[in-house]
Amino acid sequence: MYKIGIIGDKQSVQGFKAVGLDVFDCNKADEAKRTLHNIADDNYAIIYVTESLYDQIKESIYEYNEERLPAIIPIPGMQGSLGLGLRNIKMAVEKAVGADILFSND
Repeated sequence: MYKIGIIGDKQSVQGFKAVGLDVFDCNKADEAKRTLHNIADDNYAIIYVTESLYDQIKESIYEYNEERLPAIIPIPGMQGSLGLGLRNIKMAVEKAVGADILFSND
């Protein structure tokens, strides 16, 4: 059975334990990279990463872009949204469609 996990600073991720997610408290990029690789190999289908860490480890995250699983999704941390999730959606749509159909100002 697939699992769902979340990687981020303790303050941002602790509440997700209550809804059954596996929580991985990481404050540093190297620790988050190690955790990401370990849980990606351990049957996790969805891995949420707080945006601040996501931005720091994006090269490691991009290694999984062509894989079916896990889906690695940025989420806002306690400091608020950095806009990474929306930017990733925009890039995925542009890649699939060939144009910016979501956010164009025309």
